[in-house]
Amino acid sequence: MSAGGFHVHGPHDHELEHAAHGGNDFSSKIAVMTAIMATVGALLGYQGGATQNEAAMFKNSAAIAKTEASNRWSHYQSKSNKQNLAELAITLPGADVEKYKTEVERYKKEKEEIKKEAEALEHKVEQLEASSEASLHQHHRWAQAMTAVQIAISLAAIALLTKKKWLQYASYGVATAGVAVAVLAWQHI
Repeated sequence: MSAGGFHVHGPHDHELEHAAHGGNDFSSKIAVMTAIMATVGALLGYQGGATQNEAAMFKNSAAIAKTEASNRWSHYQSKSNKQNLAELAITLPGADVEKYKTEVERYKKEKEEIKKEAEALEHKVEQLEASSEASLHQHHRWAQAMTAVQIAISLAAIALLTKKKWLQYASYGVATAGVAVAVLAWQHI
């Protein structure tokens, strides 16, 4: 603005006004799409991290259950050893045969309970490991979707710089592919 009330436009001012009034539809579309893709990418990144953590938790729980199953099998083995000693004691001259027969039966019963517990823990380990693998697979899907969206954002930036329509459409296509992979992740496929 000049002192006498005249406003003089420079070339830069004209371009800014033109852009502000929607003069550059190409740039506006890419800017909006990039913002949408960045938002979708953030959501995909969150989901990817959540499923990765879930997979790790399942794997950790499986390791704990596996240790507990191993402890149960060690307990089972110690009862087997005691049962074997009691069976051996029955054959010794002068041994209290009835006492050792009772002990053999007691150890057999105790072993059956311990065996059931150990087998149940082993089954739990299998389930937890399967859950971990499923979560890890889902995590990979989320990561693939996120990667596609990041590539789409990069293509959008290149399209904006080069003003190439085909790059704009390529960006939209890659973003669509990323969303399709995200749907697969969401459906656990």
